Amino acid sequence: MICSFTNQSGISRGEVTSEEYEQELKGFGFDRVYLCPHQHHEECRCRKPSIGMLLQAAKENNLDLKDCVVIGDRWTDMLAASEVGCLKILVITGAGKEALNKYQNHEYFGQWSMVSPDFVARDFQEAANWVLSR
Repeated sequence: MICSFTNQSGISRGEVTSEEYEQELKGFGFDRVYLCPHQHHEECRCRKPSIGMLLQAAKENNLDLKDCVVIGDRWTDMLAASEVGCLKILVITGAGKEALNKYQNHEYFGQWSMVSPDFVARDFQEAANWVLSR
């Protein structure tokens, strides 16, 4: 099963609907889509780096998160994955290159600095190949 979990504050700002995001992500091949529509200042329990969406996916799909892999391009993905025990892959597409640079330059502090990816991939295909080769 392949799930997407994504912060999309544009939903709460009325710029796009959750249905549009879900349709787009399912078009990429995701089986289930978990969206956080909240903005940063709302302090919800689902917005990454919080683990709400991961816990919801685990419950709804009977997943043991310690057997799951999170592939993401943001450090918030790595933090959420780390907190629940998932394998963490940072892809350097999208925001991933900036996140990796900040990590390598020790620009993260507190809990952000305590997390490191298990693998850094050029893109999603390399990440998927790495997972399949394990």
